[in-house]
Amino acid sequence: QVQLVESGGGLVQPGGSLRLSCAASGFTSRNVAIGWFRQAPGKEREAVSCISMPDGITAYTDSVKGRFAISRDNAKNTVNLQLNNLKPEDTAVYYCAAGKATYLERGYVCYTYATEYNTWGQGTQVTVSS
Repeated sequence: QVQLVESGGGLVQPGGSLRLSCAASGFTSRNVAIGWFRQAPGKEREAVSCISMPDGITAYTDSVKGRFAISRDNAKNTVNLQLNNLKPEDTAVYYCAAGKATYLERGYVCYTYATEYNTWGQGTQVTVSS
């Protein structure tokens, strides 16, 4: 059974940084994609980023490009999300999720659609406020 545990959330001032981690266990296949999503109070869940575990190919939503960076450590089955230059509108509960990576000619890719993921972590709160 796949399990995901997020950590690293907290309170940070605007312009600050945080590093979120998603520790995964129970995978029976290496054909895995890990996605990060977030949900702010009163708003719908929003995709943030994803990474394919086999090839490390990444994708980001436009609002975080250039500020957030996703990376993986296959040996530790961990995916990290570095959040830089945080803004108050980044405040949300951040979730990591696991699904299947898709093989294309350029390698295994991921998609930032929630429907591509079937296992979710419990979430970690990120609050950006002065």
